[in-house]
Amino acid sequence: MANDKMLQQMANSQGFIAALDQSGGSTPGALRQYGVREDAYSNDEQMFRLIHEMRVRIITSPAFTGDRVIGAILFEATMNGEAEGRPVPSYLWENRGVVPFLKVDKGLEDEADGVRLMRPIPKLDELLARAVSLGVFGTKMRSVINDASEKGIAAIVEQQFEVGKQIAAHGLVPIIEPEVSIKSPHKAKAEQILRDQIAKHLDAWSAQGPVMLKLTIPDENNLYLPLAEHAKVLSVVALSGGYSRKVACEKLSHNRKMIASFSRALIDDLRKDMSDAEFNASLGEAIEEIYQASTQKS
Repeated sequence: MANDKMLQQMANSQGFIAALDQSGGSTPGALRQYGVREDAYSNDEQMFRLIHEMRVRIITSPAFTGDRVIGAILFEATMNGEAEGRPVPSYLWENRGVVPFLKVDKGLEDEADGVRLMRPIPKLDELLARAVSLGVFGTKMRSVINDASEKGIAAIVEQQFEVGKQIAAHGLVPIIEPEVSIKSPHKAKAEQILRDQIAKHLDAWSAQGPVMLKLTIPDENNLYLPLAEHAKVLSVVALSGGYSRKVACEKLSHNRKMIASFSRALIDDLRKDMSDAEFNASLGEAIEEIYQASTQKS
């Protein structure tokens, strides 16, 4: 079973989840935004070392504590790495009071029926067992909805919950993340279909333990409030989805019982050449803005 103190923190504490889980496809862009050009590395190993250094700089910052950041989602290489000589998951929890999560998906299939399903996840049970051994609380897996397709959205939610059962069997809390693209031509309709599909699967959820939901901030305020209040749901978190931090925070502030789980919107203003004082101040400002949007609802 998941750590009870972590469970209580995710259920009751005020704050948000930092998404530090950029994968191979999104890492070059994240590094470029951070001020590291492609010519600074020549292979994936060097690239992932540089992004790990950026993440360690974030999580060891004085601004990054459980007072505001109640959880953090990690890329597999980050989970396996160290911060200040300690495994990252235990450093987060024991030194920072931040609950560690792990991204487990391996990318997306090509689009079909208006959606992109997750690719198969080889050796998932082995990965989950390692996550448990390192003190990880839960997992995250992303798929994408591009249009309001009943068939496609049903398939995405079915896949998410099936893998979620496999994750829950290890005592981990799965974050179900069927992202609705902010560029969808029928975003509001897609979100209504998604809400109803998720509700159906929540009603049928028989695995031990709760689930979490990570969803695009909806066009209709509080559309997902019934999901947040479902007995099987620990919490509902929001992805920034390409919105700027200012826009994402403004939209989030109108959705009750929904907190942030931002990636790009959290780290956009951070640069490698900043002094530690500048870096910590910039990160602190971003954390405070996202915290307020997560906790102060209009």
